[in-house]
Amino acid sequence: MKRPVQWSLWIIPLVLSACGLIMISSLSLRNSIAIGSPYGPPFKQLQFLIVGLICAFCCAITPPEFFRKRGGIFWCISLILVTLAAVPGIGIKVGGARRWLGFAGLRFQPLELLLIAVPLVMANRLIKSQRQGFGIFANPTLFVMICSVVPLMAQPNFGGSILVIAICLFMHTEAKGWRWPLIGGAILVMLGILAILVTPYRMKRFLAFRDPWEDAQGKGYQIIQGLVAFSNGGVTGVGIGKGLQKDNIMPEADTDYIFPAIGEEFGLIGTMTLILLYALWTRRVYILYKRLKLLNYNYLALLSLGLAASVVFPMFVNVAGVTKLMPLSGIPMPFISAGGSSMLCMWLKIGMLMGINTIAFSEDNEDEPEQANIKNKILNKNAE
Repeated sequence: MKRPVQWSLWIIPLVLSACGLIMISSLSLRNSIAIGSPYGPPFKQLQFLIVGLICAFCCAITPPEFFRKRGGIFWCISLILVTLAAVPGIGIKVGGARRWLGFAGLRFQPLELLLIAVPLVMANRLIKSQRQGFGIFANPTLFVMICSVVPLMAQPNFGGSILVIAICLFMHTEAKGWRWPLIGGAILVMLGILAILVTPYRMKRFLAFRDPWEDAQGKGYQIIQGLVAFSNGGVTGVGIGKGLQKDNIMPEADTDYIFPAIGEEFGLIGTMTLILLYALWTRRVYILYKRLKLLNYNYLALLSLGLAASVVFPMFVNVAGVTKLMPLSGIPMPFISAGGSSMLCMWLKIGMLMGINTIAFSEDNEDEPEQANIKNKILNKNAE
């Protein structure tokens, strides 16, 4: 297999992070001047990026076996933190949901840790399990899924629940086949529709998604402003710092709705460039996955897919929400949206993938595929 460009695994996320810093600076400059700190928000984001890069380096030099042995513990800790975030008096309530924990003046969203822990525990248990059919779908897939989703729904965090379910089903499909994930996914879709119908605020959000102009100053306001931003930007954009959807006209312009803000200032060219960068990075991880499968490193292959899914799926959910392809879910844009917990955890995943990549493309493994094939032929011959 042709050796891929090694630095592309981390340089593309770094470029995306830099784009996020530029956009956060553009959006926050005018508002920040009023409080005497014109570069406060981008400087804070830069601090999180630097810490994230340090964390990525630490993860890159840590053997993947370290994470494999402690994946279950990490998952349990993540579940405890997600549960605590849903408890009144402990979790911080923002926008009607308790999804945050506070410490020393900083806020942290435990969902981001959970999106690292789920691939870790799923990869290990799927590879180790000797069950077949519904047995392995029940445990670990359904078990991990239900245990992770219940505290998320208590917050409530419908978007986070969708991400966890999608990652679990995706990893199970890759490791054990698509039959039971397809059946389970169909049932979960029906349950999701039921959850929307019986919950008033979710029903209002769905109605706003279907026809935002029916409540243009209420539930549909943010959707409409996002579409207006895309329309203003056209093909080439209005230019950096010249967007009209700032000064709090478009809510959450630096977090959940940063993609429409980019569309306004940089146009279709800017947004498609970002999508292309995500696509190139996804292709790079797929090359890593194929290499690991060739080397029979099944756990690392499945883990790399799970970690990649926890980066790419949030991007799809965010873009689909702000372009009115699906209801809004409050999921930030990976590497680009303002937010320390998202930035740190995204770079933790990059660091883990870099460590896996080092193993897959080390010089010791250059002839490994051929040696593995010879060994498998000998074992099969002896078995006969």
